[in-house]
Formats: sequence, structure tokens, C-alpha cells
Amino acid sequence: MFEDLNPEQQAAVNHGEGPLLIVAGAGSGKTMTLAARVASLIERGTRPERILLLTFSRRASREMVSRAARLGTSDTGRVWGGTFHAVGNRLLRLHGLALGLTPDFTVLDQADGADVMNLLRDEHGYSARARRFPRKDTLAAIYSRTVNAGERLTDVVKRHYPWCLDEVEGIREIFRAYTERKRQQHVLDYDDLLLFWKALATSPATGSQLAQMFEHILVDEYQDTNALQADILEGMRPAAGPRNVTVVGDDAQSIYGFRAATVKNILEFPERFPDATMIKLERNYRSTPPILAASNAVIALSPQRHEKTLRPTRPGETLPILRACLDEAEQSDAVCRAVLEHREEGILLKAQAVLFRAAYHSDHLEVELARRNIPFVKYGGLKFMEAAHVKDALSCLRILENPLDEVSWFRVLQLLDGMGPASARRLMEELEVRREDDAHAASPLARFLDEPVAVPKGAAEGVRELRGALGNCLDADVLPPAGQLARLRTFLEPVIVRKYEAAASRLRDLEQLELLASEASSRGQFLADLTLDPPSSTGDLAGPPHLDEDYLILSTIHSAKGLEWDVVHVIHAADGMIPSDMSTGDDDEIEEERRLLYVALTRARDGLHVTYPQRYYRRP
Repeated sequence: MFEDLNPEQQAAVNHGEGPLLIVAGAGSGKTMTLAARVASLIERGTRPERILLLTFSRRASREMVSRAARLGTSDTGRVWGGTFHAVGNRLLRLHGLALGLTPDFTVLDQADGADVMNLLRDEHGYSARARRFPRKDTLAAIYSRTVNAGERLTDVVKRHYPWCLDEVEGIREIFRAYTERKRQQHVLDYDDLLLFWKALATSPATGSQLAQMFEHILVDEYQDTNALQADILEGMRPAAGPRNVTVVGDDAQSIYGFRAATVKNILEFPERFPDATMIKLERNYRSTPPILAASNAVIALSPQRHEKTLRPTRPGETLPILRACLDEAEQSDAVCRAVLEHREEGILLKAQAVLFRAAYHSDHLEVELARRNIPFVKYGGLKFMEAAHVKDALSCLRILENPLDEVSWFRVLQLLDGMGPASARRLMEELEVRREDDAHAASPLARFLDEPVAVPKGAAEGVRELRGALGNCLDADVLPPAGQLARLRTFLEPVIVRKYEAAASRLRDLEQLELLASEASSRGQFLADLTLDPPSSTGDLAGPPHLDEDYLILSTIHSAKGLEWDVVHVIHAADGMIPSDMSTGDDDEIEEERRLLYVALTRARDGLHVTYPQRYYRRP
């Protein structure tokens, strides 16, 4: 069944009881190893529904389970698989009553959470002050880091947002109001899903029941977990019971510190689980010996790592190229020349990638590529769920699902001609969207649909159209989510044409959203799934960039993790760029920058070019 595995992979797959740490180097076949372990556990008698597989995307979970099925194991579809947030959402709907949560809560995405904080910022008078106060995105980032890192607010602000230090008490006031507002509106945000899961896992009343649900827990990409997720894992595997937990990861690829992920989780796993077995996967099936020699040399200098050395399994003698250029213009010229030379050698453009530390680092190169008629796709830009027109459609659905959703009302009402922020607030007050504890009051949606409302004269027609669109979607038991979106599009399409540029591609995104909704059994499930595991990009990025059948890949290093190409061009490998001058505040940040370069180098299979300008010109 597992004859293609090497001895180290085989040892990991066959491991029996107790905690297991698999330190899997880049290109070492960790996905196949983890999938084979799932298949092996089922083959040895573990029921699939008693296996919990935690990954960092739903696609990764599906791929893992699919691979396990191809290994000859039946019933893999019954494995509990998904992201931490998705599994937390599922467990809280099953067991949340113990914490006072009813199963019909809705989930705020990260942008909507920031919008709630913006409303509170206005209500508490911080937006009207003469003194600068953190804006909504900064407040949301501080809140999320405080929760996920498990650190005190003052410590987080002092280290990561020092300019906000004098405003700590105001920030604390906003956070308290934010927590209360979520309770009133019966919503949870991303971070709550983990907080409440931890509360369930560590509660004397529910912890034992939760732990007994799963005989084995497996976690992929463990180096990318945060402190709260590590606490959840420990809570699900208490010392008093069986500690069958497998974590897979590579400390050398821990690069998401800006999301509060910490390399300490994988480094300290043997301390949290003292009887853990450690297996190292050091055979690299991706890169040639010279590329691995350079990569090993970069990471060998890091003091924050499990000792390992990647060993090549493929031949190859071409040395990586380190190229110094006079300035950005010469760098762009050198990259274009190298790309075209490789193309003439038979390496397709899409088998090559240009990687960089920050999205703006490719600005000059993009102009040069266009001038030379080299098509490209860029990753690391706008995400699907961040697009305004997608949020408009989902806000309509959220009002139908939870009529007390203040942020969604505020957004949707302002889509109407003649309705600004002040008018939207007045109408929301009239509808009593925000209420304290009067559970018996009429629904704001019912009042909007059935009662006359005071609106600006120019907004009357828009209100009539919005009423019609929402009213046509009320019967959720009969009309599936895709059908509701189809009816809402009759309202949204003229709005999108009026409000946004590139309306045609935005309308195609709504068609894609409708297609995604066709897979969901209910509106609530669709909204939760989309919030917890959204598609990666908008329609502009999802399709080919030109009519060409071939195109070069441009990507930030963060977006390139987990991918590989025949040839990789790393640009701006200069001090201040890699490492970024914004991420050298302490030793931990500098070491993460080292790991970021390591990730970039290990994406290459056969060819590696590292380029840096020696001179930068200040932009006016």
C-alpha cells in the first residue's frame, strides 16, 4: 500500500500511540506522508469519523483526504477535516450551548469585524478628536494579535504598535464595546471561533467529551499555528488521556509572524508533549544539489530551528546565479533577459516565477515586462472576499440570515442612490437594528419590508428595489442560496454598473459566487464556509491575463509558499528589502526574514537567479 515511501516516511506512517512530531523539510513529501498516515490509521482500525485532520485551507484538507482514498482506503470522506476556524465553527454549533451559544450564530469576516470597530470608534467620539487615534484596520489588527498571541494588550501595543501606546485605554474601551456589540448581534468573529473552542476544550464540563470525540488528531503546517491554536491542541489532548496527536511542519518555513503565528509552537512541541517521537524528513525530491547547498547554507545560521539538512535525490550541476545590478532598471532588464533565455531553452513562462518580499517590489519589472510583451499573472494582491462588490452581495445575504447584523445594513443601505452614512444610520435607528435585550421586538428586516420608512427623497426608488430583492428571498426553506443570489443580482447589477469600474469582471464574480452557493445546503452554511475558507482571488486574477496560453508568474514570497517552479528569479535581495527594514526590530523578526529567503530559494527545481540593485532612486 505504501511501497513508494522512503524509510523515514514509512516510520512516520507506521507510528503507533503517543505524540508524533514530523519535521518535514521543503520538498520532502510531507503531504503524501500525512495522507498515508491517515490511510494507515483507518486501515489499522480507527474509524474515519474519529480522526481530526487540521489544515490551513479546505482545499489542502480535501487533497489530503483524496490522496488517502487513492491509497486504497474507503470511507475517508467521514474524516473530520478542515481549518482550525472551520472545525471550531462546526464544534461550537454542536456544543456551544454549554457556553451560552445557540447554533444559529453568524460569523463576521475580518473586514466586517473592522467595520464594527469603526462604528464604535465613531460612537465613542474617537473619530472627531483633534488627536490621532488608531483607524479601524489598526484596531482590528491589534485585537487579533492580542487574542491569537495570548498576550496583554499593553505588551502587544508596546512591541508592534508603539505609536498607539498613549491610546491604550481608549483601545481597551473600544474592545470592550466590540465584545458587547457582538453579543447583542449574536455574531462571532474569526478570533472568537478559536477562543470559544479553547473554552470548550479546557472546561471541566465539556473538555473530556470533546477530547473523546477523536482518537487521533493530525495537524498540517504546524509551524504556522499561533499560541491560541497550540493551547487548543493541548486542551484536546489532555495529559490525563491518550495523547495521540501528529503534527507536521518545518520550522525553517515559519513566515507568518504578522498573523501572530509563532515558530515556538513547533520548536517547543517536545516540551508540551514530553513523550513525543520526532521523525525528520530530509530527503528533498524537488531541487538540484547546488540549489539545496545554497538553501542549507542560508538556514544553517539560524539559532531557532530543529537541526536538519536537506539531501538531494535529483541530479543537477547548474549553480544558482547571484547577480548585482546597478539599479532597478538594470535588474528588470536582467530578469527579462533571463526569462526569455530560459523560454528559448524550452522552459515555459509559467514554469518560471519571479518572487519578491512585498507586492510593490515588482512595480518597475511589471512595466518592463509589458514593454517586452511578456504576459504575466501577479499573486499576492486583492482577495476575493475583500472585493467591494462581493462584500455587497454577501451583506445582502447576511441581512437575510441575521437581521441584527449592523455592519451589513450599513453597507447595503449606502448602495442606494441618495443614501449616505448619516441617512443610513438614521434608518437603522428607526428599524432598531441595534437593540439591547428586547428579544421580542419585531425584526428589523420585517419592519423594513412591511412598514413605511423615512428616507431621503432621492433614495425612495432604491429602497423599493431593495425591498423587492430581499422580500423575494425570505423563504430560505424553499429557495436555495444560489437562487437567493440570483434574485439579489437583479438589484445588485445596476448598482455595480453605477458605482464601480470594470463592471463586467465584477459581474462575472457574482456569477462565480452563485456557482459556489450551488454547493451549499443552506444560506447559513454557505456564509460560514465562505467566511472561513474563501476563494483566493477575484475574477480578474482567476482567468488568464491575456489571450496567450503562457504567462510568467509574479508572486510575493508569502503567496508562493507550498509552490514550486522549474526556474525561480528572486529580486530585490538587498538589505532593507530582504530583510525588510520594517521587520528588523528584534532577533525574532530578523530570523523570520531569514526563513522567508529560505522559502524563496527552495521553490526552485532546476534554476535559481538571485538579483539585487546596488542603487535605489527615491521616488518623488
